Amino acid sequence: MKLFAALIIVFMCVISFATASDATLSSAGGNLSTKSDKKDDLPKIAILYIATGRYIVFWDEFYKKMEQNFLSDYPKTYFIWTDATDKKFPSNVKRIYQKQLEWPLITLKRFEMFMEQAEQLKDYDYIYFLNANMLPMRPVGDEILPTEEQGITVVMHPGYYKVSNNHLPYDRNPNSEAYIPLGQGKMYAMGGFNGGRAKAYLKLISDLNQATEKDAQNQIMARWHDESHLNKYILDKNPLVLSPAYGYPEEGYHSLIEFKDNYKMLILDKRKFGGHNYLRGIIDKPKP
Repeated sequence: MKLFAALIIVFMCVISFATASDATLSSAGGNLSTKSDKKDDLPKIAILYIATGRYIVFWDEFYKKMEQNFLSDYPKTYFIWTDATDKKFPSNVKRIYQKQLEWPLITLKRFEMFMEQAEQLKDYDYIYFLNANMLPMRPVGDEILPTEEQGITVVMHPGYYKVSNNHLPYDRNPNSEAYIPLGQGKMYAMGGFNGGRAKAYLKLISDLNQATEKDAQNQIMARWHDESHLNKYILDKNPLVLSPAYGYPEEGYHSLIEFKDNYKMLILDKRKFGGHNYLRGIIDKPKP
């Protein structure tokens, strides 16, 4: 009887342990599933980047810093327009062949280039365009994501921070689609970093493609090209406006002293890479 009682106790212990183990595994499996679901639910980010000709020199460091610091918790896909056909890119990069165009056509044609990928871009939640020489030096997070009402994200131009309205470099040509009359406008946005919710940003791309095309048909070139059209577009809208901390020039400006030690996005000095004209292919030798 004692032996039988002992066997019963051992059997009950085994059953109890097995039940507890199943519960633990079930709980762990639920947590794993939740984590996986959460990962799948994260917003998908599309990054638009143009690196034709010598501008490809910026790519490697750009990609490295973007993966480290730019919306690092979210899955990102990079759309890069380039003529660097012999360069290998990571698996989350989509290369689109783009021959180098003369300046400033390459910047004016960007909306047309983006429109050609519009169907693919609809699959993303947010879209951001960054100039080739932009670098996120510190973590850039959810603060750059606009609300549905805002739709678009822009950055105050570092060269026109706290500049009075009538001194902002808007296009004053009434025949241009980028025209902004004197007295209108509150701030001047830089063209090198902007984006937003996919639906809103795709509308921006579409509208600005039409605006630049119409100017071209009328043989008009906006004062600051795509940047002038961007500022006209946001004139009657309420975008999320980021400070020059998200567009801080490497050479520094006295007017931006408040951002010197806490800027997020750095604009690399092109003079260190041969200068604007060398990078654009206008001259053959880098400027010393």
